[in-house]
Amino acid sequence: MKTKIWAHRGASGYAPENTLEAFELAVKQGADGVELDVQLTKDNKLVVIHDEKIDRVSGESGFVKDFTLEEIQKVNVNVPQKKYTSFAKIPTLQEVYELLKPTGLTVNVELKTGKLHYEGIEKAVLACAKEAGMEERVCYSSFNHESLLRIKELDSKALCGILFSDGWLHPAFYAKDYSFECLHPAFFDLTFPWFMKEARQAERKVHVWTVNNRDDLEKCYSLKVDAVITNYPDKAKEIRDEVE
Repeated sequence: MKTKIWAHRGASGYAPENTLEAFELAVKQGADGVELDVQLTKDNKLVVIHDEKIDRVSGESGFVKDFTLEEIQKVNVNVPQKKYTSFAKIPTLQEVYELLKPTGLTVNVELKTGKLHYEGIEKAVLACAKEAGMEERVCYSSFNHESLLRIKELDSKALCGILFSDGWLHPAFYAKDYSFECLHPAFFDLTFPWFMKEARQAERKVHVWTVNNRDDLEKCYSLKVDAVITNYPDKAKEIRDEVE
């Protein structure tokens, strides 16, 4: 099996991150999946945005949790992409599912609960996937592993991956102990010679973030990781086709 290519916040190297435009472009560029981030608005709607505040992507200011859905979807989040002049809105998770459902792509939903503990977000994401008929195509991840435990308590069949970095010891066995099926390491963790061996021994899938340059992509492919998460799915696909 070839290493899968998951578009990091969509094809975010080209289009505003975590927008419908970025996800649509990822599909066109041949990605196998997309990675995205979810948070809750003031009126408890699931929206797709990475930072807890809108400042970096919009030039405006405020926490996501302090906006209603109607208010936050009036915010233009195209700021990081200087050449992108069209209005780009923050989509709901439901809108992303509607876009991607016909494509067959996997969706990696990262719960942004590391700094803010959104009450009920785990139940909400599971309900959203079920309503969209996407349960079989979603992998949940978080740096807050308690959120993943809640996901498992609510739905033991839900696919979960632990996000981590900075050289953890034996993360594969940790994940197995808690019945988390996947490891989502920073690329740096692949430099440990025992990492992939333990992942395979523990029968955990490996989805690596965020891999953009050729040397790093080639290393991931040589190690046969299960998926690379990248801002440039077209380039990652081109390199994969050359080496695999």
